[in-house]
Amino acid sequence: MSNRSLYNELQQSALQLNTRRHFLRESTTGLGALWLSMQGIAAASTNHLPVHDDQNPLSPVAPPLPAKVKRVIYLHMVGAPSQLELFDYKPDLKELDGKDCPQSFLEGKRFAFIQGTPQMLGPQFPFAQYGDCGAWVSDRMPHFAKHVDDVCFIKTLQTDQFNHGPAQLMVHTGQSRMGYPSIGSWATWGLGTENSDLPGFIVLLSGGRLPRVGKALWSSGFLPSVYQGVQCRSKGDPVLNISNPDGVSRDNRRAILDTLGNLNQQANEAFGDPETLTRIAQYEMAFRMQTAVPDAMNINEEPKEVHESYGTKPGEESFANNCLLARRLAERDVRFIQLYDWGWDTHGSNTSESLKDGFVRKCEQVDRPIAALLSDLKNRDMLKDTLVVWGGEFGRTSMGENRGGVQMKFPGRDHNPGAFTIWMAGGGIKPGITYGETDAVGYAPVENPVQLRDFHATLLHLLGFDAAKFSFPFQGLDQKLIGVKPSRVIDEILA
Repeated sequence: MSNRSLYNELQQSALQLNTRRHFLRESTTGLGALWLSMQGIAAASTNHLPVHDDQNPLSPVAPPLPAKVKRVIYLHMVGAPSQLELFDYKPDLKELDGKDCPQSFLEGKRFAFIQGTPQMLGPQFPFAQYGDCGAWVSDRMPHFAKHVDDVCFIKTLQTDQFNHGPAQLMVHTGQSRMGYPSIGSWATWGLGTENSDLPGFIVLLSGGRLPRVGKALWSSGFLPSVYQGVQCRSKGDPVLNISNPDGVSRDNRRAILDTLGNLNQQANEAFGDPETLTRIAQYEMAFRMQTAVPDAMNINEEPKEVHESYGTKPGEESFANNCLLARRLAERDVRFIQLYDWGWDTHGSNTSESLKDGFVRKCEQVDRPIAALLSDLKNRDMLKDTLVVWGGEFGRTSMGENRGGVQMKFPGRDHNPGAFTIWMAGGGIKPGITYGETDAVGYAPVENPVQLRDFHATLLHLLGFDAAKFSFPFQGLDQKLIGVKPSRVIDEILA
């Protein structure tokens, strides 16, 4: 091939790589670049777009508003625990146990499994009041019950999804469809991380299974992929392939990364693709993680009394181990720590889904570790700037589960998107209060209903963001965690 032919082929390839943005930027009159800059100024005047270091997309960024918390630990009970067996005490429901459900409860409602006329199901466990605030807690959570004066209960959270996968997506991404960033991704995009040796967003799993929609719950969606959650394990190597392969030293790995970094930097200067910076940052993060992650995830070095308080067993996959890991990661300034615990779907179809069996075991697995986490954070003076959130994806019905009009063999409840309980504790939250009230049987709100987008707006507010202005331009829209419907910060629960 002649030099002229080679030149023409290279020139054609370069033109094919050019985008409309390149054309506007490089227009000889400069009008294209001027227009782009004016668009950026207009967007910046109304929306908050965090500006990270050019070479580090995870560099720490100050939020636009005063922040009440620096980090979040989110405890999600996968499958939706029954609020009626834990925190929403309804003595009237006990009197209705076994009676046919009123038709007014069924008309116009959609259920996952209930058909025909189910029977009402009373609370399966005794309740008592605890703390100075007098919060009602069942006997399934005796350790947690000692901490109710540090907790704010929201008992009227609502969602428009009644199946697990879409409902879990709604809780963690604000949308019922895949492809949207999770809360943790929004937080790390907006704030970066203060520890450059660890990811800003870490995910820990227990219960033996992934959530229904898997890694979509900690996806970065349309945000750069550097902001997605990094899944770590409490058993075995904390991150797969964290160790160098046989025959590759740390110095060898450093030399390889330096060469890759130079190549990627040249590509970034040529094309300005943000994913190139993401790639550079992720390679460098992975290199640093080889030292930092094993240290952070090593709970063996914790004293005996700490292991006893959490109920941990080093080397196993467990919720208890993950709660202790969450405290260790929070100490190291990881921005968002997400715990998923599978096994809370109590329909009553078998013993593991029975409120009298599987539900009891799940409560035993989480009660003590949650109480220990709250105590640990408080004793270390970390609860004041750490937000702890507990909840599921929806609530449970006041009537018992039936399928094909037949009551289940074991006591269980169907999905109820109309009202469920979450609790929050820590920085910026008013402790020892309950917000919202459900009706006499715990089926629907009668006071202060809360939409998920209100909960999201409140969480972002605590991190220092105006949810209406915190957005990312994608597909012609300013995409937001709260979506397009009106939302409000729940000022009544703020300290």
